[in-house]
Amino acid sequence: MGVGHSFPLGQGLVLHDFTVKDCNGKDVDLRIYKGKVLLVVNVASKCGFTNINYTQLSELYKKYKDQGFEVLAFPCNQFLKQEPGESQDVQKLACERFNADFPVFRKVCVNGPETAPIYKFLKSSKPGFMGSRNIKWNFTKFLVDQDGQVLRRYSTTRSPLSIEKDIRHALEGK
Repeated sequence: MGVGHSFPLGQGLVLHDFTVKDCNGKDVDLRIYKGKVLLVVNVASKCGFTNINYTQLSELYKKYKDQGFEVLAFPCNQFLKQEPGESQDVQKLACERFNADFPVFRKVCVNGPETAPIYKFLKSSKPGFMGSRNIKWNFTKFLVDQDGQVLRRYSTTRSPLSIEKDIRHALEGK
């Protein structure tokens, strides 16, 4: 399902049904991630949570990538304009400053009328606190199983290492 398309919620969709843009604007069919556990994260380079999140996301990715784990990072500039650069700049920062090998995609909106379809899907699959569908801040994380089903949603304040047990269980199929 393309980035610009609308879709009916609750129609048996999974994450693998979507196509997104990489940081250079090329289509990426998320079916390439079938069989992998994913952590989908809205990232920002100028946020107070940037250092801990990128550092820990990189650590988890390196530790579990050979077991079928992927981090999918989606830059977002909706929270106090904390991701002002181009998508390629975010990829460069992630690689150079945090040794992040995981993919960084094109900048997206996670809330409002321009919300990317993948984020409409994620938010409808796992609403936040008190049923809220909005993303509250940078570094909200969604854990997705090998079949593309959203397992859990984690707030900004949950560090990546604090959810390592959930990642392991997902990799084990528990």
